[in-house]
Amino acid sequence: MANKTSGTRPRDSAAKDKATPKRVSADGRTIRTPLTQDPHAIRDTREKVLEVAIGHEVRAFRKKLGITVADLAAATDISLGMLSKIENGITSPSLTTLQALSRALGVPVTAFFRRFEEEHSAVFVKAGEGVDVERRGTRAGHQYNLLGHIGANTSGVIVEPYLITLTENSDVFPTFQHAGMEFLYMLEGEVVYRHANNLYPMKPGDSLFFDADAPHGPEELTKLPMRYLSIICYPQNSAG
Repeated sequence: MANKTSGTRPRDSAAKDKATPKRVSADGRTIRTPLTQDPHAIRDTREKVLEVAIGHEVRAFRKKLGITVADLAAATDISLGMLSKIENGITSPSLTTLQALSRALGVPVTAFFRRFEEEHSAVFVKAGEGVDVERRGTRAGHQYNLLGHIGANTSGVIVEPYLITLTENSDVFPTFQHAGMEFLYMLEGEVVYRHANNLYPMKPGDSLFFDADAPHGPEELTKLPMRYLSIICYPQNSAG
């Protein structure tokens, strides 16, 4: 009796292939690249009480090293009872105690404050309310609408999303080159976009993610008007 499932892939295998992101190389080949980060992951809950936050971190670092409370007490010359109170968030350790714990656990003192509640930035811009700006190298007819700016955050990265509009009146586009990474997403029109020595024909729905340190920019404005999102990320100590 013939196997009716012959030539078909198991459902879980097909789902796995579908979930694996793809990228297209310069010569047109499709390359599958596994994700290394879970986009649905939730970070540890931030604590509103500093003592509790410190206690959680001390316990987490101790367990990571695979040592007992007694082992850590002996290594830091802190009493077993005091260490237990610290881990349970009952008492606030002194700076001297935190320094002893950081040496014994092999982490900086600042690591004990990681779970403490902190402010996170968000920028909301209503349609048409972005800020028109001129970036270095901007030419006539090139509209840069800044949709937000987040910098000086704990990640050490500045993020700038732009809505870029080019029309029939736009001058020839310059080639850009700057620190960081850039992500493009085509909304309207068509363009042949250059990155280093490669050319990418882009239509609405296409995207391009690249190292912005290489020369890049629209090589040929195929269909105007043209609009695309440009999201630039670069280190805080670098010029955008």
